Amino acid sequence: MSAVTSRPRRRPPATSRATRYREAGRGDVDALAALEVRCFDTDRLSRRSFQWMIRRGNGWLELVEDGEGLLGYVLVLFHKGTSLARLYSMAVDARAQGQGLGRRLLERAEAEARQRGSVYMRLEVRPDNAPAIALYESLSYRKFAVFDDYYEDHSDALRYEKRVHTFRGLERKRIPLYVQTTEFTCGPASLMMAMRALDPGATCTRSLELQLWREATTIFMTSGHGGCGPHGLALAAWRRGFRVELFLNDPKPLFTEGVRNPEKKVVLELVHHDFVEQLEQTDVVVEERAVSTAELAERIRDGAMPLVLISAYRFTRNKSPHWVLLTAVDDDFFYLHDPDVDIDEDKTALDNSYVPVARTDFERFAVFGRRALRAAVVLYRRDGRRVRSK
Repeated sequence: MSAVTSRPRRRPPATSRATRYREAGRGDVDALAALEVRCFDTDRLSRRSFQWMIRRGNGWLELVEDGEGLLGYVLVLFHKGTSLARLYSMAVDARAQGQGLGRRLLERAEAEARQRGSVYMRLEVRPDNAPAIALYESLSYRKFAVFDDYYEDHSDALRYEKRVHTFRGLERKRIPLYVQTTEFTCGPASLMMAMRALDPGATCTRSLELQLWREATTIFMTSGHGGCGPHGLALAAWRRGFRVELFLNDPKPLFTEGVRNPEKKVVLELVHHDFVEQLEQTDVVVEERAVSTAELAERIRDGAMPLVLISAYRFTRNKSPHWVLLTAVDDDFFYLHDPDVDIDEDKTALDNSYVPVARTDFERFAVFGRRALRAAVVLYRRDGRRVRSK
């Protein structure tokens, strides 16, 4: 809602007394309301709003003060059941501006959000609030949307977001993200990343991406080009000398529920049974069950690379099957590489690398369709067999 004030003021002298930070209490409401009046001409938080936030709101309100009184505050709201935190309001008094106090408040807010298990911090800011925008962008916040007619004076609001939780173990294993070059090659892209992570000499090229797709495709999907199923990906990895485990909780032909053409369904079934027969001639370990989160975590820690099938709806609102690569795990999160970088949403490879998913949310995350399909293809290091070409 509110943000660091953008009204021009004379830069005051630095305060001489030490500052301290503390959470707000009921006795701070009057001082907070007075600061709102000093900092903002419109969209002020009322005394009643502050009282609600302090008593019952699902948020965190921290003050900074010195011997002369309140210097500023930051208010963060937390969304139950999600990994989102929202910077709802932040204000810095005129006598403390120009001293980096807004930056420190925001950094403390991010630390609190991480402590509470939040992954992303979002905020809104007026387009004419240049100082606030400069602050947010200097701290790596990125604009991702615009709210029309958001403020009391009908001004729009720019929406910014930052991933405040990141994987801290990158010095142990760095896995470059490979961005899929077509809308239907998420499986091959994820498989190439897994092979590269296990074998630094492996290459990630578009030629290989399409070759893997040709080997692993199910031929037909709901429309357009076919996507890759778990059996085909497991076979493609095995042919290149990797040990492979395949976990699948549904033995029936996959992805048929979205295909209306009976001839296409017949083809899907034939391809499925052909993959199954080929797998029976290999040493790929096939488990007709869902792999547990504990098993996935154990395998990642042992150095394996799991490809997991999810619904793309979580990222793109597109209800299609989508492959991602699990790259790391800690006590709270799985981390994944998503090969589908949405350039139209101003995303970059950085946004899709080591994306954290709370372990408590993973069961809902790694499932696709009305059949509640769960699939994972787990790769291990080469076992010494000679790589065979198709």
